Amino acid sequence: MTYDGACECGDVQFQLASDPIVTNCCHCRDCQTITGSAFALNAMIETDRVKVTSGTVVERSLERGDRGDTRAWRCERCDTLLWADHPMFGDKTRFVRVGTLDGGEALPPDAHYFTRSKHSWVTVPEGVAQFETLPDDGVGVDLGEDRMARLMAVFG
Repeated sequence: MTYDGACECGDVQFQLASDPIVTNCCHCRDCQTITGSAFALNAMIETDRVKVTSGTVVERSLERGDRGDTRAWRCERCDTLLWADHPMFGDKTRFVRVGTLDGGEALPPDAHYFTRSKHSWVTVPEGVAQFETLPDDGVGVDLGEDRMARLMAVFG
């Protein structure tokens, strides 16, 4: 399945060429701050499966000290955060903000990360994996054969 996405002003249009490898809800303080919300809902996908179809995307580096810097891509005009990378995964994947996708409601989180800083009023649904920090493998859940093969193709 493909997903179309856009920034707030509509200048940047993009497409995900497939379903994501994993979708996560991150409750870390960095994600809370950068979104201005209680968490970020991210769809991790291979970098080459994110295609900008119109508009100009600008890259910004977010300094995170000993945790490693993160790069974020935003609309040049309205500054909507569209996707970012993560020091653990480098430039091989992108973490697309699910709220920028048409039909993003079809991508519920496979896992919740950094629940140690989760707001007390946020409820994780029963049966959805949750981790106090980031799991050692960066995913922490059974992805099934197809998604695991994609992850291994990127990092294998």
